[in-house]
Amino acid sequence: MKTGLTIGELARQLQCQPATIRYYEQEGLLPAPTRSGGNYRLYGAAHQERLSFIRRCRSLDMTLEEIRTLLQLHDAPAGSCRAVSSVLDEHIGHVTDRIAELRALQRQLRALRDSCAHETGDSCGILDALARDEGRGRAAAHPGG
Repeated sequence: MKTGLTIGELARQLQCQPATIRYYEQEGLLPAPTRSGGNYRLYGAAHQERLSFIRRCRSLDMTLEEIRTLLQLHDAPAGSCRAVSSVLDEHIGHVTDRIAELRALQRQLRALRDSCAHETGDSCGILDALARDEGRGRAAAHPGG
């Protein structure tokens, strides 16, 4: 008799992919589930709660390391509120930095867009600017992009 949710059932219930659940297990964020007689993973209420917590953190764009820290603090809550606030303050700083980077990117894209005077013929100001590598500053910040 089954006593728990399979990975597919848990994934459907929390609207995520089974691969995501397995990844969080591999990363040590979710404890290993029990196994059925047929070697299927079986998840209980504690897994559901922990996965919901992780998904809420991810929806706030927290890194796995930030989530790991918050989970550790959650698991040993005595006196952890100050430490939790510190994690959040650091994350807010990262978000603030990213907002500034995105605003700079927005300005750069608008300047690039403004280089187009809706020319007709063989030349496009945007393509010419891109060919001249006028977006070099952003590429240095994101070497893979």
